Amino acid sequence: MFKIGDKVVYPMHGAGKVVAVQRQEVLGEVEDYFVISLSNDLKMMVPVSCAEEVGLRDIISKNEVVKVFEILETDMAEMSQNWNKRYRANMERIKSGDIFEVADVVKNLMLLDSHKGLSTGEKRLLNTAKQMLTSEIVLVTNRSEDEVEDRLEKIVNG
Repeated sequence: MFKIGDKVVYPMHGAGKVVAVQRQEVLGEVEDYFVISLSNDLKMMVPVSCAEEVGLRDIISKNEVVKVFEILETDMAEMSQNWNKRYRANMERIKSGDIFEVADVVKNLMLLDSHKGLSTGEKRLLNTAKQMLTSEIVLVTNRSEDEVEDRLEKIVNG
C-alpha cells in the first residue's frame, strides 16, 4: 500500500509523510504500523491493516490543487440556519477526508464568518478544516504554510 517517503492524508489530522513502518505489540497483538509525520510536528501511528478503513490516502496532484482553488472561488452554498445542524453536516464532510469537501467547508465557513460570524464550535471546525487543507496543499506545491494560507484568504475573500 504505502511505503516510506509517501505523502499521505489522514482525515481530521491533515497531510504528512510516511517516515517508517514499525512492528509494535499493543494489547498482546503484534501489528505493523505506518508512522506518519504530520506538518505540525505530530507523529501518528496507523495500523497497516486498517489504513484504508480509517481513510488514509495519497495526497492530491497539482492538477487537483487547481480544482480546490476553483471550489474556493465559488459562491457560498445553501446551509442550514441552525448552527448545530450546520456544524454536524460540516463535520461529516471533513471526516470524509475528501479534499474537495473540506475545501467547500472552508469556503462556506470563511464566507459565513465574514458576513455574520461563527459560533465557537464552528470557529474551531473552520480552523481544523483550514489546517487540513493547508497541510495538503503545502505538500503538493512545496509552498510555505503562510503562503498557502494567504492564498486561501485572498481567493475566498476576493
